[in-house]
Amino acid sequence: MIETLQNLYLGFSVALTPVMLFYAFVGCLIGTLVGVLPGVGPLAGISLLLPATFGLDATRAIIMLSGIYYGAMYGGSTTSILMRIPGEAASVMTCIDGYAMARKGRAGAALAIAAVGSYIAGSISIIGLMLLAPPLAEFALRFGPPEYFALLTLGLLVLAYMSSGSMVKSLAMAVLGLLLGMVGIDQMTGYFRYAYGVVELGDGIGVVPVAVGLFGLAEILATAGQAKAPEVLKPKLRELLPSRAEWRASAAPIGRGTLLGFMIGIVPGSAHVISSFVSYAVERKLSKRPEEFGKGAVAGVAGPESANNAATSGAFVPMLALGVPSGPIPAVMLAAMMVHGISPGPLLIAQKPELFWGFIASMYVGNIMLLILNLPLVGLFVNVLRIPYPILYPSIVVFCIIGVYAVNSSVVDLWIMVVMGLLGWMLRKLSFETAPIVLGVVLAPMIELAMRQSLAMSDGSYMIFVTKPISATLLAVGFVLVLLSLKPLITRRRDWRSKLALVETGENPGP
Repeated sequence: MIETLQNLYLGFSVALTPVMLFYAFVGCLIGTLVGVLPGVGPLAGISLLLPATFGLDATRAIIMLSGIYYGAMYGGSTTSILMRIPGEAASVMTCIDGYAMARKGRAGAALAIAAVGSYIAGSISIIGLMLLAPPLAEFALRFGPPEYFALLTLGLLVLAYMSSGSMVKSLAMAVLGLLLGMVGIDQMTGYFRYAYGVVELGDGIGVVPVAVGLFGLAEILATAGQAKAPEVLKPKLRELLPSRAEWRASAAPIGRGTLLGFMIGIVPGSAHVISSFVSYAVERKLSKRPEEFGKGAVAGVAGPESANNAATSGAFVPMLALGVPSGPIPAVMLAAMMVHGISPGPLLIAQKPELFWGFIASMYVGNIMLLILNLPLVGLFVNVLRIPYPILYPSIVVFCIIGVYAVNSSVVDLWIMVVMGLLGWMLRKLSFETAPIVLGVVLAPMIELAMRQSLAMSDGSYMIFVTKPISATLLAVGFVLVLLSLKPLITRRRDWRSKLALVETGENPGP
């Protein structure tokens, strides 16, 4: 413990120098702006700005890039809450209750809870990164293709089971997302499938146009169809801060979201996206008033926002401790370190302690910077809601178009956004949840690749999924969830049969 404190002192002696503070601030500021723009997200932001770090030393470069990463996690909640447009895929779940809170005049409270929850989750998960990196990374390495397939399948089943509506409806939406996620070039054979000659679909259907269409455009279409436009909100100063009841309601979700996010972040995959979905599902299942979810539940903002920021720190565990990236964003940062002559792995801490501990300390500093940056801007952001709808809605459409087009400079992405907007509007009319579609699109390539790699390992035998202890356990848990979801159906059928028997005997079956 004493050695850890000494190393942390070394880290702060590096991170608190004026030069490092400047690069941390620049990264956080750019990351926040990147997060606010719909569709750009941390991956695009880091990729675009990577060449700008080539003239810097490794420590400055990594501190600035990591600032962009978790700054974008913070910024993504802003448009989600104010306009129901996810800044990036991890903010999808924040759209649901964050926007509902905004419509109730609690936009300031939602933004403040998102910022504070992100700060707490980020700070606690950094402690986890500092203390638990080596043992947790070793456990994550035990996951091969069969374990990944079982884990991702279990994730879909958990979300469907914990949804407030029908598990069948939720799974149907997830399957639709999986089908959309299979469009493009086959990862194992190179075969061009389901694209119907559209070359731009070679990389698949992007998550960004799907998410922005299902949430941003669908909301505009739903509101445009109303006979009377929604009332323009004019929030007062005292409404910008959360009430005591809202702080109390957000405390436990922030804690649970932090733990879930950090643990999920360690496992390879789109951790920050998956963690926010899982956190939302858990909070809705544990809530004493689940009927409030979707209508402005504080836990629906606090949990997912904490989870996606904690997953940010969790994703660095295997990257720093073992040199194994847990997703596309850590992979880009790994490449940045290698460009600067640094080889992440078990020897990094011993060979470059100033870089490792300086990076850890800079994350503490960056979280404080982001809180200072975001909280004073809450009042400024909330003023967006004062804009009359005839001006605001066309502006939102333009915002969506710019954000989606900026990712790949593709007109096809814009058409996908339009189609998804129409689909989202129709599904809302039919009382289907659209969030599982986004998760399906994210998970489809990973689930398919893991399954086919597993079958290649076993010469086509599906028994590999049950002979591996970890995958067998995960699939067993998923099977139990399916059985539990069938229990209400069996109970209703038994009640119906007993009532029918009473009718046949001439007795009163009751209501």
